[in-house]
Amino acid sequence: MSKIQVLDPITIDKIAAGEVIERPASVVKELVENAIDAGATAVVVEIKDGGISFMRITDNGCGIDREDVRSAFLRHSTSKIRSVDDLLHIGSLGFRGEALSSISAVAQVELITKTKDQTFGTLYRIAGGKEETLEDTGAPDGTTFIIRQLFYNTPARRKFLKTPMTEASHVGDLMTRLALSHPHISFQFINNGQSKLHTSGNGKLKDVIYHIYGREIASNLLQAEYDTPGLKITGFLGKPIISRGNRNFENYYVNGRYARNSIISRAIEDAYKDFTMQHKYPFVVLHIEIDGEHVDVNVHPTKMELRFNNQQEVYNAIYSAVDQGLHEKELIPHVEMPEPKPAVQSTPESKPAVRSTPEPKTVVRSAPEPKTAVRAAPEHNLEYFMSKMKERVLAEHEEKKKKEETVTKQPVNTIQTIAEEKTPYMQNTAVRPQISTQTTVPEPPKQMELFEDHLLTREAMQKYKVVGQVFETYWLVEYDNSLYIIDQHAAHERVLYEKTLKSMQTREFTSQMISPPIVLNLSMREAELLNTYMDRFTRIGFEIEEFGQDSYAVRAVPDNLFSIAKKELLIQMLDSLSDEIARNQSPDLIDEKIASMSCKAAVKGNMKLSVQEVDALIGELLSLDNPYHCPHGRPTIIAMTKRELEKKFKRIV
Repeated sequence: MSKIQVLDPITIDKIAAGEVIERPASVVKELVENAIDAGATAVVVEIKDGGISFMRITDNGCGIDREDVRSAFLRHSTSKIRSVDDLLHIGSLGFRGEALSSISAVAQVELITKTKDQTFGTLYRIAGGKEETLEDTGAPDGTTFIIRQLFYNTPARRKFLKTPMTEASHVGDLMTRLALSHPHISFQFINNGQSKLHTSGNGKLKDVIYHIYGREIASNLLQAEYDTPGLKITGFLGKPIISRGNRNFENYYVNGRYARNSIISRAIEDAYKDFTMQHKYPFVVLHIEIDGEHVDVNVHPTKMELRFNNQQEVYNAIYSAVDQGLHEKELIPHVEMPEPKPAVQSTPESKPAVRSTPEPKTVVRSAPEPKTAVRAAPEHNLEYFMSKMKERVLAEHEEKKKKEETVTKQPVNTIQTIAEEKTPYMQNTAVRPQISTQTTVPEPPKQMELFEDHLLTREAMQKYKVVGQVFETYWLVEYDNSLYIIDQHAAHERVLYEKTLKSMQTREFTSQMISPPIVLNLSMREAELLNTYMDRFTRIGFEIEEFGQDSYAVRAVPDNLFSIAKKELLIQMLDSLSDEIARNQSPDLIDEKIASMSCKAAVKGNMKLSVQEVDALIGELLSLDNPYHCPHGRPTIIAMTKRELEKKFKRIV
């Protein structure tokens, strides 16, 4: 008997299902993506027990014709591609034709579907790969899948599922990503009878972000837009203050498909490098549209990974989109302190009210008095109401006259202020022309740009007032009704970083000889990297020469690294260069690494500086491209407005 045999179809389907269907979330993913491909504008996903015992996915898409229902559950049957050439221009989320056959092999499946042209819908049941029922039924346009008892016939797979709560959380995360990837579709997710997610489908991405993540994140977003031939990027970037400790908030979609890709993640994180601290990751929602011929989605069984044939171009485009978005607006965080709780003061008037607890009881018990009051109420209330209305109308007329007199007596320079207030009683036509000639159309409110070009002059420095230093680390600066608090260490780090970069780009450096030289013992890959980038090392002040087999001697280093030049520093630089994808933009990666290391020479906290030194430091800081964060992502400046202080002291309410 032959040892090699062809497996039967049921076994083949179960093996294929093990690749495509890992958990309930995998089933939901495949069926919701089919609904999206079918042109649905509303999708409802309902699960029970984490989806292990029950899942229902309903959409209002085009539906499936009755004669195609049986074929849809065969392996590699699909309506989305016809030949291998179509794989180069895939516009749909699904295309392999494996989902329905894999799901039906390991679960009890019920399908109810109807197209617009059909009078009746179709009911189809299949379990374990075996057909049970095919009949007519009443149904609305669209498709409904009911999945029961996932992995009921493969106990080994079922026992590896997590708890229902954990499986439900995976489905919830999936629905979140689907809602963000297709804001024009209304998604509803119901778990054990409770609606957990319901988006409107109005096509506004920011509304979906607000619905999912809340007001705090939605109010701290920056818009990202980038367009180049063959590649378009749109979406929103979170400000650095909402960074997270993992990559779960890095949402990016390629041609509407959620997937993981190290090139995209690295481009995003590199662009945020100057704005976030180490081991912190940004919040982003980016939609990337790229020509289908440049991306391969057929590299993973669940299509969760992508591969680009122009990786460097994709990296540069995403980096530029995020970098430009982060530099659009001022990123000085504003400080808001919580309102203090009012202290309860024991005044002579309040003490009797607190102590006289029996008095309310006696009022409640005197039942006859309220009854008589109620009987007389209608007649009295009508007269009272009419008199009050007359008083209110007269008061409004008096207030209207006073405001008109005030406006006519106002000097020209104050008319604009009054016009900007909400004054519904200013209806005098004689006053309107006078106001319109003196006022301009009020601009929408926007955040004050402290670092605009016209403020970066020596003359503008006279407007800043250095108030003083607190805790020998933070400097207080007053400017234009705002208080700015500057961290001297972070500010000096930023100044040294950019100054070092500029000197390297303009070749304004000197080399410092070291004795004895630093000897590096490198592997073949590290030696190849060093030889590849040797001209860059030499250009910025290093002198490196071969020192025997796979060994190199470093005889000179840039003068600003003389005090910190160690073997570990050079190894770190080579490790940074070992990545396949690097930024082909100025400044170079080696320059950035050296500039970052030079920050160790910055002044530290608890070091006293004179007012003149701080004044010079602030002047240099405000002239930088990115004065908001130190090279390691910590903020250099925070701000508090005069209004915020006055609210704390109850000068304004």
